[in-house]
Amino acid sequence: MKIGTKVNIILLIVCIIGILISGIALSNVLETKAGDEINSKALVLMEMNNSIRNYTNDRVQPWLLPKLDTQENFIPEAIPTYSVREVFEYFRSSPDYASFLYKDATLNPINLRDKADDFEAKIVNRFRREGNIDSISGFRSVSGTKLYYTAKPFQIKKESCLRCHSAPERAPKSQLNTYGKNNGFGWKLNEIVAAQIVYVPAEKILQSAHRSFVLITGIVAIVFTAVIIVMNLLLKRTVLMRIKKIARVAEQVSVGDMNASFGRQNKDEIGDLAEAFNRMKYSLEIAMNMLNNKNNQ
Repeated sequence: MKIGTKVNIILLIVCIIGILISGIALSNVLETKAGDEINSKALVLMEMNNSIRNYTNDRVQPWLLPKLDTQENFIPEAIPTYSVREVFEYFRSSPDYASFLYKDATLNPINLRDKADDFEAKIVNRFRREGNIDSISGFRSVSGTKLYYTAKPFQIKKESCLRCHSAPERAPKSQLNTYGKNNGFGWKLNEIVAAQIVYVPAEKILQSAHRSFVLITGIVAIVFTAVIIVMNLLLKRTVLMRIKKIARVAEQVSVGDMNASFGRQNKDEIGDLAEAFNRMKYSLEIAMNMLNNKNNQ
């Protein structure tokens, strides 16, 4: 196998291994980056939802709560969680956020629509156990669909929230008529009762990471290809052509052509090799002249 072929094989193997290793690392980095971008959006949405919650609690609820005791039909707009959910549905009408889902996953909600499933209940209980955690994110599968979630703890920080959730005796009559007395009571001030969770289909993250992966991998492959081409040109010009010339001259000398010349050489390893061949040619020429003179005597 020729030197050029060997070098090309080695370069190709190195390039393939390099692309595979960098591709795996790059895929993980891009997936993490895409997840971080979605996570940052989710956290902003949660802050927006909390603003709606606080507005409803401070400005809307004081006007509506007195009416809840004087009529049989419950007014859900008086509940901050309901307002947050409904406003978020309007927000999802934007194409950029149509795939986002929001839930106040609650262990003991008034409206069973907000009931935390087993997976969400574990998140709430983790927030309760580890009070220093601000958020949790990751992947989960629901009915065969992979979802990326971001969760933050929901803590009761206002005394006004307890009117509807502390005991049935304190709750508005219309609330009891609508939802009954079995759910959503026993909450305490400063207690973590739920987790605010934003869900996004994982395909959104994976597709974004895949597009970036294909683009960057293509660029890396082009760079490696360019390196191989440049290395081949340099190898051919600085090594292989000069070695072939030395081999051709050495072959001419070996058949007795002492006029063959290695020519002017660069001051490098191959130049030193050519100089050594030159000295060997001169030595051989002297030896042959001495031998011919001896034979002529």
